[in-house]
Formats: sequence, structure tokens, C-alpha cells
Amino acid sequence: MNRRIYMDYSATTPVDPQVVEAMQPYWSDVFGNTSSAHAWGQEAAAALERAREQTARLLGCRPSEIAFTASGTEADNLALRGIAWAARRSGRGNHIITTPIEHHAVEATVEQLHHLFGFDLTIVPVDGHGVVDPDAIRRAIRPDTVLVSVMTASNEMGTVQPIPEIAAVCREHGVFFHTDAVQAAGRMDLNVEHLGVDLLALSAHKFYGPKGVGLLYVRRGIALVPAITGGGHEGGRRPGTVNVAGIVGMATALALAEATREDEAARLTRLRDRLIAGVLETIPDSCLTGHPTRRLPHLASFAFRGVEGASVVIALDLEGIAASSGAACSEGEARPSPVLEAMGLPPEWAIGALRLSLGRQNTEADVDAVLEVLPSVIARLRAEA
Repeated sequence: MNRRIYMDYSATTPVDPQVVEAMQPYWSDVFGNTSSAHAWGQEAAAALERAREQTARLLGCRPSEIAFTASGTEADNLALRGIAWAARRSGRGNHIITTPIEHHAVEATVEQLHHLFGFDLTIVPVDGHGVVDPDAIRRAIRPDTVLVSVMTASNEMGTVQPIPEIAAVCREHGVFFHTDAVQAAGRMDLNVEHLGVDLLALSAHKFYGPKGVGLLYVRRGIALVPAITGGGHEGGRRPGTVNVAGIVGMATALALAEATREDEAARLTRLRDRLIAGVLETIPDSCLTGHPTRRLPHLASFAFRGVEGASVVIALDLEGIAASSGAACSEGEARPSPVLEAMGLPPEWAIGALRLSLGRQNTEADVDAVLEVLPSVIARLRAEA
């Protein structure tokens, strides 16, 4: 191939040039510590609060309900541990509900809360498309349930969950509801009032912002016990000297993504559907994973029988195409994607997962190039197996 094609936008995105420009003054000109009382500090603090207000407007919440973090992972950790520990401190309950398809930031945290801190944990199943049934959440709720956590959209296969319906169930029972919306920013409406959620996590690098900055929306009146200690920053929820440049960049990136969201989602949906149709038509023993229509506009995910997803990713990289696999490796041994297994996909299929995620730079020519290369890659790997 004569050019490189990036189709791993769900992993990370390039920083928008307008975002870089917006961040520039806060590296060396407006460099004060936002906690300092002098003019340098207050200038930085003013920029921080402008970014907080801008972000709050975009999410439909109050500025005081935004806590900036260093990543989406940290935001998830703060939400889950913060709610669980606050509930234990007040004696409200000891039970958490989540799903088997969450990002590791949620999965590992609830497992630690269960095994190390003694919280009861219920894993609600998903259907064959990876969708959570709100009635299953309803049935799982107990008098001692303190938190439900369901991701807005799957990072692995793109399935979009019925978040407003799940939120209504949680509200009916007086249970806090957290969602990891990291994959959805810039691709879905994330107005927190429309979603009905109590806590929502984002990460800037997923929507053309800088790495190393995220946020947690926390509905007014919800008490959190900080997961990190050491200071009173972010309303006492997240201590540490504030990354003003990164936060300004995230606010700018979110504003830009929201301004073009509907048009870009429509464009990416057309490319995604063309890619899905082409793969399923040209590659035998292939299937689409996730919901066929209720999915993120930019994400196409597949399983191929008779190959390992990791090998497909490497082969595509050698052809100049960046993709990712749902399979993980442990001590050199490939294993099936746990997410796909939770959806009922047999191991011989689940081990052959491939995710192709599109972004602003992708064109129809890119899709055509992938459709030209991928069938031969799969055929060769099957022949070598």
C-alpha cells in the first residue's frame, strides 16, 4: 500500500489543531498554580473556571458538578470507589450492580471493591448483541444496592445501551447510576439531563483532545469519598495541581466535537455501513458483533472463525492499516474476548475479534483499501493455521 490508514479512533484520536492552539498559552505564558493567591495563579484559575463552565454547558449541568481528572479511567475509579465508600460510611448499603462488558476501568474497580473491600457484586447479563435489559437491572436491585454502573456504548463492539431507561429504573429505586461514556463523546448526545445519569465519565483523547485529562460529572448533592487524598482541589473530590492546559484543551475539543457531531455522525455511519457490508460479503465465516443498528456511528466490529484477532491486527499493520482486536494475550497465549463470550459467541469465533473504528480523516477510499486488503489477510492466516 502507498499510504497509511488509521482505523483505530476508538483507541485514541489525533489532537485537533484548534485544540493545540487553545492550549498553547497555558504551557508557558499563563502557567500559574490555580491554588495560588497571586495574579499568576488567579489568571490560571480563571481559565480553569471558563473551561469548567464551557464543559458544563455542553453536558447540560452546573459547573460545580464537573470534577476534572487525569483520565477516563480515574474518573470511573472516583465514581465507583467514591460512591461505594460513601455508602459504607453512612451505612446505606453494600451492593453494586454492573455488566460483563464494561471497560477494565470499571470491571477491575468493582472486582477490587468486591474482593478486597467486601462489597456484594451482581453482574447482569447481556443479550447476543451485548444489550443490557433495563428490567434485568430492576430485578437485580436490592434494598442495599448503592450503585449501578453501565457503560453508554461499548468500546469493543460499539453497542449503545438504553441509558435513559436504565437511569429511570435506578431513579425509581433511589439507586445512584454511573455510566462510562468515554466512547460516546462527540458521537452521541451526552446531555446528562437527557440521559438521566448521576455520574458520567469522559476522556479527552477520545474526541480529538489531549491525553492525560478527563472528567467526572457528579450530580449535585451526591457525596463521594475521594479515591486520591492530599488536597482540596476540584471541590475536594480530586486533589492534585490542576492541568490547566489539558483542561482547556478538553473543553475546546468537546465544543468542536459537539458543533459537528450530527453531520460527522451521519458521514461516519455511511462509511461504517459500507465497511460492514463489504466485509460480510467478501469474507466467509465472518459475522458482525454488537447490535446491527443500535451502535456507535464510527465503529465496525467483527469476528472471524479460524483466525486469531491479534494476528489479523499485526498483518493489517504490515499493510499500513491500524486496527485493534478484542482478543487479549496472557503469557503469550491468545484467548477469546470475554466480552464476546459474555454475549454467547463460541470461543472459536470470539478469539477472532477485529475492531475497525473510523474518524475525521477517513474517506471512502480508505474503506475501499481495507476491503481490498482484509479478505486476503484472513484467507492467508486461515491457510497458515
